[in-house]
Parts: sequence; structure tokens; C-alpha cells
Amino acid sequence: MPAPTDPAPISVHELRDALGASGVTLLDVREPAERDAARIDPSLFIPLRELPGRLAEIPREGALYVHCKAGVRSAHAVGFLQQAGFAHAVNVAGGIDAWREEIDPSLPPA
Repeated sequence: MPAPTDPAPISVHELRDALGASGVTLLDVREPAERDAARIDPSLFIPLRELPGRLAEIPREGALYVHCKAGVRSAHAVGFLQQAGFAHAVNVAGGIDAWREEIDPSLPPA
């Protein structure tokens, strides 16, 4: 669970508006089978369990939005990332489930 000083999660609507902008990275921390079923592009894919060994792949500048299926794993990832020096990491509330419900109902369940 994020600490009280962590930035508030962003909504999928805010994410939609930010995607594609310069300096914005969307990090997907789900498992490969979940990603194969449904994805939000553009995104960087690093499963949560691999995150500690792959920090060098994540941009340290710009906005870093983190998502999973419903927002729980991504909240853990944000806490970890902030402790690792990624102060700009922000959770995407509701994850890809919220994206499917509110932005793109054509996505299959993940």
C-alpha cells in the first residue's frame, strides 16, 4: 500500500490523455499471460516479480505511470519504485480492468 506521502493515483482517463506525450512511460507489471490477453500501448512490460532486477530499463525522468489488472500489484510496484529512487512513479487506479470498463470495452478480459 502506498505511503500517505505518495502521489494520488491517476485515473484511466488521465492516463489516456497522457499516453503518447513526450516523457510519459506506462509500466505494465502484470504476468505475461495477462499481457498477451489484453494490453495498453504504448507500454513497457516488466512483470512485478522481475522489477528488482530490471530497474535500469525504466526511465528515471518524466512521468511514470504503473498499471496491473486492478491496481493492487501496481500500488506495490509504485512503493518499491519510489524506494528505489523513482519519485515520479504513480499508480493507475483500477488498472486494465478500469481501462476496459471506461476507455476500451473491446479489450478482452485479462
